[in-house]
Amino acid sequence: MVQSLGKGVGSFTTAALLYAGAAAVAWFLRRPAAKEAGIQKSDWPRLFAMAGSGAVIGPVALAWGLQHTSGSSASLMLTLEAVFTAVLAWRWYGETLDKRVNAAVVLLLTGGVVLVIEQGTLGQVQLWGLLAVMLATVAWGVDNTLSRGVADRDPGQVVLVKAVLGSVCTLALATLFDEPTPLATTAMGLVAVGATGYGLSLRFYLLAQRTFGAARTGSVFAFAPFIGAIGALALGDRSGSGLMVMAGALMMLGVLLHLMEAHAHEHTHDPLEHEHSHRHDDGHHDHVHALMPTDPHNHRHKHEPVTHSHAHVPDAHHEHSH
Repeated sequence: MVQSLGKGVGSFTTAALLYAGAAAVAWFLRRPAAKEAGIQKSDWPRLFAMAGSGAVIGPVALAWGLQHTSGSSASLMLTLEAVFTAVLAWRWYGETLDKRVNAAVVLLLTGGVVLVIEQGTLGQVQLWGLLAVMLATVAWGVDNTLSRGVADRDPGQVVLVKAVLGSVCTLALATLFDEPTPLATTAMGLVAVGATGYGLSLRFYLLAQRTFGAARTGSVFAFAPFIGAIGALALGDRSGSGLMVMAGALMMLGVLLHLMEAHAHEHTHDPLEHEHSHRHDDGHHDHVHALMPTDPHNHRHKHEPVTHSHAHVPDAHHEHSH
């Protein structure tokens, strides 16, 4: 849809409209403060970095790339976002990468190389377009990894701040470079795509990171590019080839391998005091209230040290080293 609607629209303008839609949906889906932890003063440097990478560099590179390569190959290339997210989560947060995940990363990267070779045979413009899409996946990998640090904050606030910052910045760049004003129908279409594909998507992404960690959430979301590739073909993209099918198969196998990862061992929880939305039936929140709540709620609470063994993922309560 972005490729179709973005024809004749500048890359900065496209990004500004996409994140204007994301900001709108974040505003309408605000939640009561009692249910979520609000943004803290210390979060703002991270939010600015997230906006710069994920709401400026990422969408601008994608918008330009989509106008210079095929929609199906660009969609498949977006799968590499999971690779950069997994590697950065490993380096920055110590999330585990076992043999299965390493094999998944290799398969995804191999699929990306096959796509580059496939597009390189079609001409320089096609290749540069695909590389621009790859740049977008790097930017969103950085964004995804940074967002883990605010995954326990109110997702509506996080999306709203990031979207407003990104939209204002890209709109200013669109004005600076004198990009043409899009038709009203085109603008409305891009805003609608941004509301769903960026606003709702990022909200769900942040909620998923609370449970799965950055790397695993990236793999779950890596199924979206395959849906995008199918959609591009359904909308008339006839650029498919044997190499593209091979790349898609390698990437699909890589995503499935990552999702099949299981991680369990004895581990120790150090004393921890923090604030986030939580329930009392998850095995990690055993503090008491005068009247025990049954719904998700938010307040500052303390975890006592405990050692136990169970299957787990690198969420906020399992950031131990290996």
